Amino acid sequence: MLTTVTPEAIKLLKAGKIPMFTCVTSLTWVLYDYFLTVEDEIRYIWPNSWNFGKIMFFWVRYYTILVTLFDVAQIHSFATFQPSLTTCVAMDSTIRMVGAISLWSIEIVMQLRIYALYRGSKKVALVNGFLFLVSIVGFFYILVFNAERRADVIRDAKKLPIPGCPSIHTGIEYAQWIPATAFEGVLFGFALFQSLRSLSNTWRESGVKFITLYPLIVRDNLLYFFGVSCLLLFNNLMVVNVTHIPWFSYGPFHAAVGIMTVRMLLHLQKAFVMQSRMVAADAPTTGPTAPSINPSTVIWRSVTTVGGGGRDTEHYDLEAYPSPVSSVEKEKLKQTLAQTHGSSAAIATLTGFIFAPVNFQETEHES
Repeated sequence: MLTTVTPEAIKLLKAGKIPMFTCVTSLTWVLYDYFLTVEDEIRYIWPNSWNFGKIMFFWVRYYTILVTLFDVAQIHSFATFQPSLTTCVAMDSTIRMVGAISLWSIEIVMQLRIYALYRGSKKVALVNGFLFLVSIVGFFYILVFNAERRADVIRDAKKLPIPGCPSIHTGIEYAQWIPATAFEGVLFGFALFQSLRSLSNTWRESGVKFITLYPLIVRDNLLYFFGVSCLLLFNNLMVVNVTHIPWFSYGPFHAAVGIMTVRMLLHLQKAFVMQSRMVAADAPTTGPTAPSINPSTVIWRSVTTVGGGGRDTEHYDLEAYPSPVSSVEKEKLKQTLAQTHGSSAAIATLTGFIFAPVNFQETEHES
């Protein structure tokens, strides 16, 4: 048997060993991060009422664990026998689909954060939504194109006496993640533009005692988009033969995007809870008491108008959206915030998009 092993077979055997190690490492990383952050999840996520944001958090959180488990099970089980040509072709497309579902779920969350950063701009939401659909169509087109030719690409390699599916990448496989990379670049551009725009604002000079959520969101968005863009670029480079980068499997990609998203959402929710406690701590003991508001239903949103000096001023409205908070509680909150933080006080609008507040920006009112 050993005498029939050709140099090509040895090369494919070595290439097939690499994903067996990287997928286990990725799963270990995901589980390690889970146990590091599960306390924050219990403290800051579990008490909130169920809504879209909480559902998306748990979906991303636990789908990441499942997909990395799938990577380990698939790669290690296939390494024990010689699957058929049809099975290898089908599994190749399946692996890409499970990764795409993870990425698309995360991109939905990121679109909502961009939507909030632009103060609920419908134009921004429509542009991003359209480009998101275009990226999905592009992904499927390339997926089908490659799947139709995959059998011919690996047919000769399947005749070799090696287990598993051969790690061979040709054609336009390198383009599989280009639509997603391009869309991530668009979202990154939106976040970058808003961050540069915020530099000209005066929210840092307002003198308020709040933990400013607006710059936190911008910073987290920029870090996320940069990280994911690098990962997508690396995925593309792995399947381009001229780079000579070995195939690591999609395990590291699945793990990294899931961990980054979960930590980003936990970071925001934790900051909001700290902000809420600060409001309560700063409230005057003789004045009205700030009502308890479930952070799962609150999004801090600034509505900007132009003041007398051409500077941005902030107007806040608790009545803009339906809320489980009573009108009496809203009035108490307004009075408490006004007494505690003066004209720079933050007021909330209530919506159900994301379980934690977004687009919190504070500027001084014109006197």
